[in-house]
Amino acid sequence: MRLIPTRFPPIAAFDDVARAEDLDAVMELEGWTNDRLVAERAARIPPAERVYGRPNSSIVMAAFLHASPAGGRFSGPELGAWYASLTERAAIAEVAAGLRREARRAGLGSLGGTYRAYLATLEGDGYADLRGAAGQLPAIYDPSDWSAGQRLGERLRADGADGIVYDSVRLLGGVNVAAFRPYKIVEVVVSSTFSLEVPATGRITARRLS
Repeated sequence: MRLIPTRFPPIAAFDDVARAEDLDAVMELEGWTNDRLVAERAARIPPAERVYGRPNSSIVMAAFLHASPAGGRFSGPELGAWYASLTERAAIAEVAAGLRREARRAGLGSLGGTYRAYLATLEGDGYADLRGAAGQLPAIYDPSDWSAGQRLGERLRADGADGIVYDSVRLLGGVNVAAFRPYKIVEVVVSSTFSLEVPATGRITARRLS
């Protein structure tokens, strides 16, 4: 499960593309490549690995092209990844950790919002399994410093790995995945919508809206 803020409306730029050679033109038309960083990230995805012509293709591509300037746990700012959790609770815990961090940084009592929950099937068998390795790889599992994880992730991506399966740092027993190949993220559907309220300290409130 992957949670995406509802303030980012779905844009079907990639969903209706029929031919690979039309992708760049559609991206330009929709304004996806107006941002220099987005254009540079798009160039890093081999044409054969781009996903298009199926429902929610744009949601998948956005995960790679609209990466955080700080990157993610296993991906640098140069190119994003599809981060998701195997359970609803783990997905909420991951998002809540980010909201809590932002609330504390801004000196706010709480932060919240509404999120669409996306489910997907991840194809491929080339996933590095780091579950149970926190004791051997403490730098990879550092809760706030992602530099070691980013170096590992980018090395695995360059070597052809499909992604990484790893233990959640935010929820004991939770399992997350970072998928590196857009075209292997299939059957993407919206499962529900959640409202989250996360105080700077204290209990997280999560409500299912639909």
